[in-house]
Amino acid sequence: MKMTDTYNDIKEVNLAYLMLAQNMIRADRERAIFRLGISQEIADILDRLTPGQVLRMASADMLLCSFRFDDTLLLNLLANHDRERGIGHMHATILAAGKPVETVA
Repeated sequence: MKMTDTYNDIKEVNLAYLMLAQNMIRADRERAIFRLGISQEIADILDRLTPGQVLRMASADMLLCSFRFDDTLLLNLLANHDRERGIGHMHATILAAGKPVETVA
């Protein structure tokens, strides 16, 4: 894979993430904050971004979104196919809800 392909893929992911986040925040703010794992402050910032700002942010050469799980238990609950899927996802959701949200430094 060429570096330009990787860069373009990152831009696409960033744009899709920012557009999804804005739509979620505008549709149901509290649910979006929970599902995205962001703070009220970040939700405010994302909600106010203009289309031009979204495009500029999406052009960053690093991923703007991050995985919410940083431990193997949460990862295994989401990926484990042996257990009943609904129960594993419910348990993962409960664990994720207890994680601190992202904030602006």
